[in-house]
Amino acid sequence: MKQGVLTTGRVKLLLSKGHSCYRVRRSGERRRKSVRGCIVDGNLSVLNLVVVKKGEQEIPGLTDRNIPRRLGPKRASKIRKLFNLTNQDDVRAYVVRRPLAEKEGKKAGRTKAPKIQRLVTPIVLQRKRHRIALRKRRFVKRKEDAAEYAKMLAQRAKEAKEKKAEKKRKRSASTTVRDPKPSSGSQ
Repeated sequence: MKQGVLTTGRVKLLLSKGHSCYRVRRSGERRRKSVRGCIVDGNLSVLNLVVVKKGEQEIPGLTDRNIPRRLGPKRASKIRKLFNLTNQDDVRAYVVRRPLAEKEGKKAGRTKAPKIQRLVTPIVLQRKRHRIALRKRRFVKRKEDAAEYAKMLAQRAKEAKEKKAEKKRKRSASTTVRDPKPSSGSQ
């Protein structure tokens, strides 16, 4: 059913980005889709509705009875919010437990509780400390490696400079030895 299509049957509409009943696969894509009109009649087998506002009278089987939630909250912060607890209170004592059906050979009065998520325990804090220590260790090692590499580069640059100076010295020494010879072509 598409809102704004005032008919009881189906119509084919050219739909693009932003329309309901259609998901764009590529940018700028449009597609002709068959959609049903929004007018309710006897041809509909099921209508899924949400109660937005309650009137003066009760609807039998819908608003006249209160169905409790099957499960309680699982996240630690949501349990704290539900029971108005502080950070010092133990959340594990306030978990909503669900009674199990009794079976033959099993102990009566068994209950089931969810595993609390985002619960700060000593193990969690220990793991966090370990993670931070590893990060610090990596940072120090990177700094040391960078310093060592810079030192090695400086050493190599110094050696290259000395080699170049040595070559230049040798070349200048060899040219000064060659100069004093008289040239035979001038006589």
